[in-house]
Amino acid sequence: MCRLYGVQATHPTRAACELLDAQNALIQQSREDARGLSNPHGWGMGHVADGTTSCFRQVTPASESPEYREEALEMEGTTVLAHVRRATVGDPKHVNTHPFRHGSALLIHNGHVPAFDRVRPRLVDRLDESRRQSIRGTTDSEHVFALLRQLQTESPAAALRTVTGEAVRLVQEWVTNEAPNATAQAIDADFSEMSHDKLEKVLGLNLLWTDGETLGGARVNRALWVLQRTRVETCSICGRAHAHPSDDDAYQSTTLASERLTEEDWTEVPNGSVFQVDAAGTFHREALDPAG
Repeated sequence: MCRLYGVQATHPTRAACELLDAQNALIQQSREDARGLSNPHGWGMGHVADGTTSCFRQVTPASESPEYREEALEMEGTTVLAHVRRATVGDPKHVNTHPFRHGSALLIHNGHVPAFDRVRPRLVDRLDESRRQSIRGTTDSEHVFALLRQLQTESPAAALRTVTGEAVRLVQEWVTNEAPNATAQAIDADFSEMSHDKLEKVLGLNLLWTDGETLGGARVNRALWVLQRTRVETCSICGRAHAHPSDDDAYQSTTLASERLTEEDWTEVPNGSVFQVDAAGTFHREALDPAG
């Protein structure tokens, strides 16, 4: 069901160690994740640096791609997103590989939308024509990205966590209506122990997305962990600092990932949450409306 990684920081931050060499680096999760499954159907990385958004995607498994290491070594920004894919909705093709990009915005997703063939028309009807035309692939992820961008356009002053919450609410409503035997609400479960067949019937919306300034997201029915750093430390893996603020600048960052990457003090994000990380690197979380 994919593995994802994201960081939002006050200053440009290198991600190479967490992508390549950490105890549970993302490349290792491409080979085998905590569930004992590989995520071989492509990978991608994106970042925001100096106000410019860029991304690189490839269908080759990350664990077999020389370009993965090359990109990871160069990956630095105030926002960094990375993803290794295990395809559920949408064939393993370049157009279906994360991150999805539209202008300055990027999105990565872990999970899936049950009965997406029936939910998709409801979602598409909620989009204006230009937003519909922006969808290039067949994944549920890219369609949810289009919905997020639509809602943000309609409420440009709204916080990203508010926009994300409305998108989740709509998808939950559509899944409930179109797939009554599926579970659309956040549930109390160990998702690492849940079989693939059971997961197929449970809405999974672990989202990380940026509008080019702020990182937003949700945790719905897949594992997600958060690590907050309030200073730059010497990395125990490479022996160097990953960011270089000036002496009088305070540094702060928030990292989110499907699995704990290092032996640091990670905290599990409560299921049924929406959140955002602002330009100051501060994590703001709130619970979804349990009524959906």
